[in-house]
Amino acid sequence: MAQHWQEMLPIDRYTVAASGLLHDYDRKVLTLLYQPLIGSVCFSLYMTLWAELEENRLWSSSNSHHSLMNFMGMGLKDIYEARLKLEGIGLLKVYVNKDEETRSFIYELLPPLTPEQFFLDGMLNIYLYKKLGKNQFMRLKRFFSDQKVQPARGYKEVTKAFQDVFQSGHPGSFDDEVVQLMNETDEEGYIGRREQEGIQIGSEDFNFELLQAGLNESLVPKKALTVKVKESISNLAFLYGIDPIQMKNIVISAVNEDNEINIDELRKSARDWYQFQNQDMLPSLIDRVQPASQSQKKQPETQEEELIRYLEITSPRQLLKDISGGAEPSKSDLQIIEDVMFQQKLLPGVVNVLIQYVMLKTDMKLTKGYVEKIAGHWARKKIKTPQEAIELAKKEHRQYLDWAEGKKTAGPTGNKRKPIRTEMLPDWFDENSSKAAKKEQAQQQNSEKEKYERELKKRELKEKLKKLRSQEVTD
Repeated sequence: MAQHWQEMLPIDRYTVAASGLLHDYDRKVLTLLYQPLIGSVCFSLYMTLWAELEENRLWSSSNSHHSLMNFMGMGLKDIYEARLKLEGIGLLKVYVNKDEETRSFIYELLPPLTPEQFFLDGMLNIYLYKKLGKNQFMRLKRFFSDQKVQPARGYKEVTKAFQDVFQSGHPGSFDDEVVQLMNETDEEGYIGRREQEGIQIGSEDFNFELLQAGLNESLVPKKALTVKVKESISNLAFLYGIDPIQMKNIVISAVNEDNEINIDELRKSARDWYQFQNQDMLPSLIDRVQPASQSQKKQPETQEEELIRYLEITSPRQLLKDISGGAEPSKSDLQIIEDVMFQQKLLPGVVNVLIQYVMLKTDMKLTKGYVEKIAGHWARKKIKTPQEAIELAKKEHRQYLDWAEGKKTAGPTGNKRKPIRTEMLPDWFDENSSKAAKKEQAQQQNSEKEKYERELKKRELKEKLKKLRSQEVTD
C-alpha cells in the first residue's frame, strides 16, 4: 500500500478547478457544518485551494505542492491526509497525469451541500448531531433556517405572466448564419453553479442478494427495491453497521400499503434499531481502519505481522467487541476511544494497540486518565503505525508501570513505592520482548557470570596460598 510520498511529491504541479462558482454563503456552510466533521486542517486546505481561484473563474494557474506546503505551514503528509478526507466527504475530486519524469494534478473543488440537503442527508446530519450534541445542533439548524416567504392574510397575488407582458415579433425567418450559431455546441462550459449531490456509499459493500432472498420469503416485491431505496439501504448499512439479515426486518417495517418502501420510515426504523442496540447512542464519524498510507505493504508472514495486520484492518469499536466476546462496547468506553481519536489525533491502528495494552494492564478496564496519559505521550511522539506503538510500549513499559501505580505511591516525596504486582501484557509484548529488556537481561547475566568467575579465582588463589604455607611449615 502506497505511502504519501509515493502518491505526490513537493515538486509535483497542481491546478485548481471548480465544478461551479463557489459563493460566500458556502463559507458559512463549510465552517459551521463541515468543519466539525473533517477538522480544521481539511477546512484550511479547502479554503487555500479556493483562494487560488480568481473571482468568477473556474481555473487557477499551475502551482507546486512545495508552495502549498509553504502557504499552509505544514508537511506534505498532513496535506495528503487532509486531501483524502476532502475526497471522502465529497468536497474534492482529484485527477492525475503521470509522465516519465513529472506528475501533475487537477484538484476540482466541489460545492458543499445546501443546508437543506445537509440536514436531510441521513448520514452527515447524524454525525454532526453526535459530534456537537443536541443544543448546538439545533442552534445551527435555526441559524440556517428562516421563515418562508408567505403573503400575510388579506394579500392576493397579482404577478403577471410572461405572455401577459411580452409578445414575440416575427419580422422574418432566421438566416442560415443565425441558425448555425444557435445549433453550435460550445466546447467550453458556461460559468455557473452545479448543485452538489449527497454522500453515497457504494452498493458493492452490501450483499443485496442475501437481502432480496430474505425479502422474497416475506413476499416483498423485488420492484420495491428501487435505485433510491438501494442507495438509502447502502448508506444506512454503513452508518449503523447493519448486516443483510438485520436489514430485512428494518425494510419490512418500512413497506407501506402499496408495497412500496418508504425511505423516511426506513431511516427512522434503522435509527430506532441502532439506538435500541446501543442504549440510545448515535454513531460517530471516525476512521473505520488504519489509513492505507499508514499500513504495511507486504502480506503478513510471521505471527507478529499477522497481528499488526489485524490491528490495521480492524476498527477500535470492533476490537473492543472482539475482546469482550462479541458484546457491544459500553457507551463510556466508546466515548473514551472517540475522544482519543479526535483530540489526540491517533490513527485507528495505534488506538487498537493502546486498547490492548491498557485493558490487559488494568484488569480489562479502560481507565480514562491512564488512556489519555499514554495517548498524549504517543501523540507527542507522532506515533502513526501499530508497529511504532508496539515498540514504544515496550521501550517505555517501566514508565507506564509508574503511571499505572501512581495512586499507590507512599509518602509525600514519592520516592517509595509499593511492590508492583505481576502484570498481564499483550501477546506481542510477551512473545517479542523489547530490545532494551533483552539487553538489560543479557548485561545482568554477564555481570553474574563475571562475579562467579571472580569468586572462583579467589578460591583457587586461597587454596594455592594454603598449600604454599603448609609446605613452608613442613620444611
